[in-house]
Amino acid sequence: MTAIATLLIALTLTTQTPPAQAKPDLTQPPAHYTLGPADQLKITVFDEPDLTGSYRVDSDGFVAFPLINKIEASGLTLTEFEQRLKTRLAAGFLNNPQLHVDIEAYKSQFVFVGGEVRAPNRIPLSGAMTLPEALAQAGSTLQTAANEVVVTHAKKPNPDGTLPDKDADSIHVSLSDLQLGKAGQDIFLQDGDTVFVPKAQRFYISGQVHNSGTYIIEPGMTVAQALALAGGLNDRGSDRRIQATRMINGKPKTVHLKLTDKVLPDDLIEVGGRIF
Repeated sequence: MTAIATLLIALTLTTQTPPAQAKPDLTQPPAHYTLGPADQLKITVFDEPDLTGSYRVDSDGFVAFPLINKIEASGLTLTEFEQRLKTRLAAGFLNNPQLHVDIEAYKSQFVFVGGEVRAPNRIPLSGAMTLPEALAQAGSTLQTAANEVVVTHAKKPNPDGTLPDKDADSIHVSLSDLQLGKAGQDIFLQDGDTVFVPKAQRFYISGQVHNSGTYIIEPGMTVAQALALAGGLNDRGSDRRIQATRMINGKPKTVHLKLTDKVLPDDLIEVGGRIF
């Protein structure tokens, strides 16, 4: 067994998983979507075909509706709007009106998708939109993307108008897991959320390895893991003669590395040969 393999096994046995940190709960669809300007509604008034149809929330937050002229919708949930409309119609227009309201098109709430995607944009929130659906609408990720997607959920003001102690919470999702369908379907986006795909950070490795080249840095990557990406040491390589050229205070410096050291973005790693 090589020295690198022995070290990797030891690290696996001795490394403990850090305690999980509290993250925003995005695993449920928004329970109380509130209507806003430009939302398109489908209002069905049973036994009243002349009143049934599509209605748009105008820029002032009202819906123009027969018999009652206008009714406020902005800031209300569907249930609240249904009850308000039913009450208005029952006040001298219809006897015990029965109705149902659906949203035909969501236009008042948005999520923002940016970073290494083909079409960064503000995307209308279409009800219970999941993370993969938002990325698909942004044209999917580029080859320059890092192996993570960051979802930032902006907290809303408190009822008294003050902001929470922290303005936003973020969760990090593996891009490869998203692409394989192993993650993301249970992450529902909310109004004002930002989805950001960072650019991949890279390093270059050469010398006495099987596959010299440029590789993407995974979070917390060690020199031992970088060597594994490069196919490991060749028969002349030495795991005690590894150095990197990296920028320190704006100047290139040569540093000697151990297998347990972390790889930094833009490192130029050179693996030396054994001295016989």
